[in-house]
Amino acid sequence: MKKIYLIEDDKKIADLLKDYLEKYEYDIQLVQEFDRIVEEFQVFEPHLILLDINLPSYDGFYWCRKIRSISNCPIIFISARDSGMDQVMAIENGGDDYITKPFNFDVVQAKIKGIMRRIYGEYASSTPIDLLEIRDLCLHLTAMEVSLNGHKAILTKNEFILLKAFMENVNHVLSRTFLLEMLWDDEHFVDDNTLSVNITRVRKKLEDIGVHQSIQTVRGAGYKMIDTWSEQ
Repeated sequence: MKKIYLIEDDKKIADLLKDYLEKYEYDIQLVQEFDRIVEEFQVFEPHLILLDINLPSYDGFYWCRKIRSISNCPIIFISARDSGMDQVMAIENGGDDYITKPFNFDVVQAKIKGIMRRIYGEYASSTPIDLLEIRDLCLHLTAMEVSLNGHKAILTKNEFILLKAFMENVNHVLSRTFLLEMLWDDEHFVDDNTLSVNITRVRKKLEDIGVHQSIQTVRGAGYKMIDTWSEQ
């Protein structure tokens, strides 16, 4: 039975969605504590997430980024916000699809079914879901290691979060604010100096496996990763 984590603060909508989807034999878990979404996600280990944008404390974009830092679990945004910019932000922050409220329950179920088939069913890729690979540079998501041509380096949690963000956005500038938000959690405040230290450590780990000058500083904007390893 496929598991769905439903993150919605409107109890009426959440209960209606839960009752409807359970008819299709999905195991639905409603969010219990809105400040412990990542922890609940890790315990439940869902196959898919339905995520509202307007939530207590932090919005859905924030939680999508936090989950994306540790998992490739598909995420469908469900929101009353119907502007094009909101939909663009949902995709850019790691979402897989976007449904606007009020919605048709059959459309929600069809989109869930389509993503489930693509990720886990007959249309699923043969590529291991715990591996992010760009031209022989491999990030092992479960082991938190990076490797190239037989050389590997073990990453700390923060190094892993940063490198994953860079590898998912090669040739795109990531702002310091965006990266700081990815590293920040409820227990540890992350300042600008901490980010700089961790960027330096990621560069060192990459150099240890033969990747040189791939993470570049873009003055006044942030950082970006470019492919220097396949050109060597």
